[in-house]
Amino acid sequence: MASETTSKRADCVLVLQGGGALGSYQAGVVEALAESGFEPDWVAGISIGAINSALIAGNPPERRLERLQTFWERVTSGLQVQAWWPNDAAHAAFNEWSAAWGTVTGAPGFFSHWLPPRALYPAGVPGPNSYYDTSPLRETLLELVDFDRINDRKTRFSVGAVNVETGNMTWFDNHGKESITPEHVMASGALPPGFPAVKIGDGYYWDGGLVSNTPLHRVLDDCEANELTIYQVDLFPARGPLPGTLAAVAERDKDIRYSSRTRRTTDAEKRILDLKAAFRRLHKKLPPELHDDPDVALLGQSSKELSVAIMQLIYARKPYEGSAKDYEFSRATMLEHWAAGAQDARRGLTAPGWLNLKRKQGIVTFDPTHDRDKDTTKD
Repeated sequence: MASETTSKRADCVLVLQGGGALGSYQAGVVEALAESGFEPDWVAGISIGAINSALIAGNPPERRLERLQTFWERVTSGLQVQAWWPNDAAHAAFNEWSAAWGTVTGAPGFFSHWLPPRALYPAGVPGPNSYYDTSPLRETLLELVDFDRINDRKTRFSVGAVNVETGNMTWFDNHGKESITPEHVMASGALPPGFPAVKIGDGYYWDGGLVSNTPLHRVLDDCEANELTIYQVDLFPARGPLPGTLAAVAERDKDIRYSSRTRRTTDAEKRILDLKAAFRRLHKKLPPELHDDPDVALLGQSSKELSVAIMQLIYARKPYEGSAKDYEFSRATMLEHWAAGAQDARRGLTAPGWLNLKRKQGIVTFDPTHDRDKDTTKD
C-alpha cells in the first residue's frame, strides 16, 4: 500500500505551487495529510507555496495546522463575510467585489498600500517600484515561523525566486550554505508590479513563478534519497473549457500561464528516468575497458536509481471564479478553498488507486482530481 510505503520506506515531499489567495487549498491538503499521519521530510514551494512551506517547516508537527490557520485567518480578516449565494452569478459578483475591495485595502498581515499610494505619484517621479508594501508579511513570518528550526534542518526547505537582473531562477535551500530568513520567503512571492523586489545579499529577487511555478524539477534533480513519495499541490489547472467571454478569457489566460502542467511535467520526468534506467542496464553490458571512459562516467553520475510515487492534487476552477481568484482574500472564499483541499486529499488518500499503487524504478503517478474534472482536455 502507498500509505505504508510513504511512512516506512520513502522520503515524503510536499511540493506547493504559487497562486496567491488560492493557497488556502494547500492548507486544507496539509490538514488531511496530517490526519493520515503524514510527516514531510522536505517541503518545497513557490510564491504562496513558499509561505505555506515556511509555516510547515518552521513549526513542529503539532503546531503546523494552528499556524496555517492563524496565517489564513489573519490575511482574510479584512473581509469576514460569511454568506450564502442563491446562484453562481451572485457568487461571482461577490467575488469580483471582494477582489476589488482587497486591491484598495490590501490584506492584513500580508500587504498594504504605500503611503502615499504609488498611484498618486506623477509619471516620472521617483517612488516605490510596486503598488504594495509587503513589510507586514515580514512581521507575520517572524511571528509565526521559527527560522531557527528551519535552519536546524528539522525539515528540508526549498523556495524558488528569480534574480531580477539575470532572469535566472535561484533556489534558497536550508541544505545550502545560506541561512534562511523571512526575506527568502518574501522573495519567492514578490510578484511584480504588485510587490517589490526583495534584496538578498547583492541581488534583488522576484516571484519564482515568473520562471517556473512548481518546485517539482528541483526536488527530482536534487533529492538525496532513492525513494520519494511526493504530494504535489497545484493551484492553477492547466486544463479547462473554451472561454466564451472576455472575463473567461482573462481567467483561462492566467490558468495557462501559471499552471504547472503537472501531468505533462511528470510525463517528461518519467521519460528522463526511463532513459537513465536504460543507461544503467546498458552499462552492465559494456566491456570492462569502457567502464572508465569519461562519457560513460558522466552518464553514470547522472543516472542514479530513483523510485518516485506522486499524488497530484490540482485545484478545480469554479464557475463563479474569475481572473481575480488569486487575489480575492475574503474569509468565505478562503474557507471554501481550505475545505476543497481537505476533501480532495482525503479522497486521494483513501482511493484504491493510491492504496494499491505499485512502486517501480522511475515515476508512478496517481491523480485523484482527474476524474473530478469534467473537461478531459489533455494538459
